[in-house]
Amino acid sequence: MTTVAMGSSETAAPVAHWQGGVSPFAVSWQKLMMWIFLVTDALLFAGFLASYGFVRLASPAWPEQNEVFPMLKIAAMTFVLITSSATMATAVGAAHRRDLKRAMVFVALTALGGLLFLLAQATEWATLIAEGARLTHNPWGPAPFAAFFFMITGFHGSHVLIGVILLTVVALRLWRGRATGMGVEVAGLYWHFVDVVWCFIFPLFYLL
Repeated sequence: MTTVAMGSSETAAPVAHWQGGVSPFAVSWQKLMMWIFLVTDALLFAGFLASYGFVRLASPAWPEQNEVFPMLKIAAMTFVLITSSATMATAVGAAHRRDLKRAMVFVALTALGGLLFLLAQATEWATLIAEGARLTHNPWGPAPFAAFFFMITGFHGSHVLIGVILLTVVALRLWRGRATGMGVEVAGLYWHFVDVVWCFIFPLFYLL
């Protein structure tokens, strides 16, 4: 009888754990919602990049990237964005230690890195448009090249812009002493996602 009672209590514990009121994996609801959003957003980016790859492989010719893009500027943009992941990670660590001043500084540096990336991308767009690139026209060859470029880099750029705004809000909350380590970590998850997506866009568009 004792064995049965122990067995029933052991099975009842996991059942009660999933009946609401507790996070099954000890994950906050903010972090869980962010992960759900990032997974769905990653699938959307994957669809865009897979479509680009299919069209490129199906095209008989494709522009040479070094003839279209200023590669040194693109490399600098990439370096700035990847470096901003390091400053964001430092900010998250400082926020969890309740060193809000240090966290605020590194969140602000991360936002600055994102802003520099956006400014460089804006000049890149302006240059290509001035040379005749449009959604329906590409002066270097197949029209889909320009269409995919503006669509995918524009979609990613909108994510960077949202991230810069989010980080600015987080920095202000840190300055006022109202931010939490979890809030900074959730913002960091979004920012790292933006950086990871660029790690796929960069080689596909600019190197391969």
